[in-house]
Amino acid sequence: MRAMTVGNPATLENLKLVDIPDAGSPGPGEILVKLHASSLNYKDFLVATGLLPVDAGRIPLCDGAGEVLAVGEGVVDLAVGDRVVAVFHTRWPAGEMPSDAMRGAPGDTIDGYARQFAVAPATWFSRAPEGYSHAEAATLTCAGLTAWRALVPDGPVIAGQTVLVQGTGGVSLFALQFAKAMGAIVIATSSSDAKLERLKALGADHLINYKTLPEWGEAAFNLTGGVDHVVEVGGSGTLPQSIAATGYGGHISLVGVLTGRGGEIPSGMITRKRLRVQGVQVGSRKDHFNMIAAINATGIRPVIDRSLPLEELAPALSLQESGVHFGKITIDIG
Repeated sequence: MRAMTVGNPATLENLKLVDIPDAGSPGPGEILVKLHASSLNYKDFLVATGLLPVDAGRIPLCDGAGEVLAVGEGVVDLAVGDRVVAVFHTRWPAGEMPSDAMRGAPGDTIDGYARQFAVAPATWFSRAPEGYSHAEAATLTCAGLTAWRALVPDGPVIAGQTVLVQGTGGVSLFALQFAKAMGAIVIATSSSDAKLERLKALGADHLINYKTLPEWGEAAFNLTGGVDHVVEVGGSGTLPQSIAATGYGGHISLVGVLTGRGGEIPSGMITRKRLRVQGVQVGSRKDHFNMIAAINATGIRPVIDRSLPLEELAPALSLQESGVHFGKITIDIG
């Protein structure tokens, strides 16, 4: 079967499309999945470029969706023909995240889904939401669940509260949609007026262009009297503005490091406002199932910018890193 692998050294140019042995038949408790789609996350770019070191030959991409072709003995929750989507954390079933959870992260410490077939424990997958395409389902593994975890288990968001989302990547757009479904008021930021108009069409109540208004944190605070929840995807470069935006007793979900891994933090303001700044590492299997139940109940659909074939993974990741996309970039595994 075809698979994409990380090179040595890890660079986009060294990603290789190779033939590897067939996945084989599922054993007890396992399923055989024909993978149809994946989608890209910033983590995948870090892996492919060596910024997040992995073994040479690792199969990247943590997202995966497809169809069950065979089930092993004892599998009762999934059946042949089911459309399924991968669960991100294979070692985190529920509750608090265990210390060894990242040792079972697809596309990182274990092989991911940039391949045609996978044999894996049935618990590594769930049914896809009703009516979702494979590409739509693939967006949920990492980005969808990260947004869900930030706002629901770690929030929790209450109707009438305010949520601030940054930019137009997958996590931010899912957070906007989940927040609106829960009855929240949403402030959205972007450096593009055209993208802000698209955010408005998705339901954003207030729009801020952070390029023309660098002190956007103060503006967000003045709009609301203090934001209740911030989904922080930028990291050190945007965190000070998020702290300024947040109201007293507010909550900041620290998701990404797009602007860097370290920097000065106004800790005095965190203390004075009694803020809760909480790191997010996607979510548990239970969170995943709860998210899919909510999607089935609300009809939320992911925003997909474009889809590229597996053999164009390198340019797709370059596009992901550029930030010009609106929503998710998906990969057609075929």
